Amino acid sequence: MKSYFASFLLIIALMGSVFTASSATAQDVVWIQVEAHPSLRTAQTRAQLYAGNLPDVSGFALGGNWYGVVLGPYTRPDAEQVLLAYRADSKIPTDAFISFTASLGQQFWPVGADVLGRGAVVAPIDSTDVAQTTVAPTVVSEPAIPDETKAEARRSERALSADQRKDLQIALRAAGFYSAAIDGAFGPGTRGSMRDWQTNNGSEATGILTTRQRQTLMDQYNAPLISVGMALKADTKAGIEMQLPTDAVRFSRYEPPFAHYDASSDLGARVLLISQPGDQATLFGLYDIMQTLEIVPLNGPRERAKDSFTLEGRGNGIVSYTQARLANGEIKGFTLIWPAGDEDRRTRVLSEMRNSFARLDGVLDPAAGGDTVQSVDLVSGLTVRKPRLSRSGFYIDGSGIVVTTAEAVQGCTRITLDHTTRAEVVATDANLGVAVLRPSNALVPISVAQLRSGEPRLQTDVAVSGYSYEGVLGAPTLTFGKLEDTKGLHGEPELTRLAMAALPGDAGGPVFDAAGGVVGMLLPASGGAQQLPANVAFAADASAIRAVLDGAGVSAATSQATGTLSPNDLVRMASGMTVLVSCWE
Repeated sequence: MKSYFASFLLIIALMGSVFTASSATAQDVVWIQVEAHPSLRTAQTRAQLYAGNLPDVSGFALGGNWYGVVLGPYTRPDAEQVLLAYRADSKIPTDAFISFTASLGQQFWPVGADVLGRGAVVAPIDSTDVAQTTVAPTVVSEPAIPDETKAEARRSERALSADQRKDLQIALRAAGFYSAAIDGAFGPGTRGSMRDWQTNNGSEATGILTTRQRQTLMDQYNAPLISVGMALKADTKAGIEMQLPTDAVRFSRYEPPFAHYDASSDLGARVLLISQPGDQATLFGLYDIMQTLEIVPLNGPRERAKDSFTLEGRGNGIVSYTQARLANGEIKGFTLIWPAGDEDRRTRVLSEMRNSFARLDGVLDPAAGGDTVQSVDLVSGLTVRKPRLSRSGFYIDGSGIVVTTAEAVQGCTRITLDHTTRAEVVATDANLGVAVLRPSNALVPISVAQLRSGEPRLQTDVAVSGYSYEGVLGAPTLTFGKLEDTKGLHGEPELTRLAMAALPGDAGGPVFDAAGGVVGMLLPASGGAQQLPANVAFAADASAIRAVLDGAGVSAATSQATGTLSPNDLVRMASGMTVLVSCWE
């Protein structure tokens, strides 16, 4: 009782932010779909029952001769709270989900209402039971499953197959009434769950479902699939047959190895069919490429076997799932991209897609689609994920410890070295602007920095090695300049001032003297109110960097080199120790 009262107060509070669909666009409002039925008469009855216990009950045609019972309209945040509250108090089925205005057609409840301006369906009801009915009922002739006595229900139940009996248990479990094994045996646990379901649905609690009740139960269970038009589709060009949410996605184009099925409703779901010839190397390459795409967020489990892989990603407002398998020289699979916050429906849709996936003859031609628009930011029409920010860094020891600018690691959910190796922050000095990173797996750099001891000479030539264009060129470049001062503008001894036209991507890179010793690390340009001349840059002094490393328990080599390195030798040394540091959200 306490739980019900708490949720009741929550709903009353939320009513203040609920508004009619006529006062907002379809993108502004959402609904909670609680049931769907192929019978208008049944849907009318169910809407009437819900309206006796809950506010904001409506009924709309869903298309394909299906009728849905919904709550709303709500704003999206309010709908999510209402959904949780009503589920917790068992006021609605556990598989109820958020639906969108675009999926709703003519209104059949309340009788005569037409809040969406799409027409009204006058359903056959008993006007004595509904006080608000003002429109004379129109008789609609439609086939209905006759109700049964308890004996008749038991006889029709005996005709069920083992799979049908298991399906009923699965539906009862999904509705929150059954928690035992799915074995098709209707023992005390199953009978008790049937009685609870009957009570919840306003029927006599016999513990034996009639044919009509079994149909209603399965309709409730399948409502998430009905809402998105799940149907078996065969793409003969891709050589794949499977269940697809046909009311949510529509075929768009072929860009091998993908067949694109883009969003066709405001739900925003998408599907890719994967189809290409290849071998294990091709499969592994696809596994790596998929993880660079925006449609596969960074957070989520990944699994690769010798002939298959699966990827799941959650983030940036979406949840995506990809599976692919190599068989007989062909790689086939699919990706489902679904909006976050609609997990129950996504899970049902994904399960249907996985269970129905079948390989047909044929595979997409890798050479097709050569006339499509090309971009370095696209792979087969899909956007490549980009880091929030990329800067430079340099190896400081033989295990791959990296020194970089603190700017490169602020607010990151993931840090990578050269886009491939994950790294973690082991030390930072915010005042100096230096961070120390450790790779997740030990690396073997071609060369490591040797820090110069002592104070460098003024007006000597220096060069910074960095990814000036944040990785676009794929290799570091050298930018040359002069050492103007061994302290900052305010006399800071831990800084050196350079005359150098560096770019933002160079920040974090090593600053070399003519002999190849590292005299400092380039710092980002100041973002303060003062605008310094374009060729003024600052570096953290080598001795200050060494102090940060000592505090982190990292040893750095000391340069004793003299003379002048040739340009080729300097380039080779710099390229071997400079690394691209990327911050990902």
